[in-house]
Amino acid sequence: PACFGSFKLRSPSQRPTLGRVQRPLPLNAGTARAGSAGVRIVLGEREPIRPAGSFMATFFGEVLPVFSRAVDDDDDHDEEELEEDVEIRKEIEKKREVHLHWSSDVLDHCPEKRFPCTLFILAVGENADGFLSSFVLSSGSWEVVGYIKLWNERCRESTPSNNLHSSASSCVFYRLTSCPTVMLCQCCRHVTEDQQFHWPKKVFSSMQQSDLTVVILSTCPVALYKTPESTCTLRSPFLRALKTNKFREDVKCSLMEPPNIVDGFPAAVLSYCQVWQIPAVLYQCYTDLPRLDPVTMEAFRPLLLLQSLSSLAVDPSKSTEAMKKLMKITEIQSNMYI
Repeated sequence: PACFGSFKLRSPSQRPTLGRVQRPLPLNAGTARAGSAGVRIVLGEREPIRPAGSFMATFFGEVLPVFSRAVDDDDDHDEEELEEDVEIRKEIEKKREVHLHWSSDVLDHCPEKRFPCTLFILAVGENADGFLSSFVLSSGSWEVVGYIKLWNERCRESTPSNNLHSSASSCVFYRLTSCPTVMLCQCCRHVTEDQQFHWPKKVFSSMQQSDLTVVILSTCPVALYKTPESTCTLRSPFLRALKTNKFREDVKCSLMEPPNIVDGFPAAVLSYCQVWQIPAVLYQCYTDLPRLDPVTMEAFRPLLLLQSLSSLAVDPSKSTEAMKKLMKITEIQSNMYI
């Protein structure tokens, strides 16, 4: 038998000898069962799991059938039920597809249905969306050119319509009128794991990626920030940056320290850019306020000093007014305790 650490891996041809007691080791001894490998650890040895209906020798020599917990002989499924389950699964998968719609003037005059884009800004979450709405979009020189609609457990929407200004859209794309190669996207809805792969694939496949740079803004609870110091001593909110190896610009905050990680939708977009060699940077704001908050939105303001974003900043008086208006709308919508 081949050695496997401190255990022995027995081949399927070797059967246990008669009179040997078999009992599994406790889980805290490193005896996690590997269902894909089809093996289990018995008394310090690994032994192939027998299928249901096989026989084994007990301590006293009796031969008894071995039944699997995962299979019951009484569970008989009709073919009609299986076909119905397959149809339901297909309908759910079709409903969970990522639907991307661009305006007619975006792709009409573009070769291979790819429009030029030099800067793409993606805001994920309420505070990142609020920052772009207050400090960038309030200038009024932006136009809606596309949208994405999603359906999942936390984002149940109707069938996508042709209205680009629909407020029910999960993600809305804007283009700068004075410089059409600059685009931004506000994503305020939840994107599930199975949709996170298709979202960047569909969006970036519509863009010319030769001169493209991607900037991602997102927020995260400060309790998830890993540091040897106490999180109580940290002055939140604060920014951390994570970039791909093709991103060459300077960042306006500290880089994310290990062992901190990024997960979810922002990580999926950043991973796509890393694989396809697209220069990209993620600015994650660690905050202790999960809802829309002016202090958290202000934490993104140093990013306006970046070379790529400096030309997009609006007049500070307009941004302050837009932020107050946004907070007032949010307070009206969440006045349950008034």
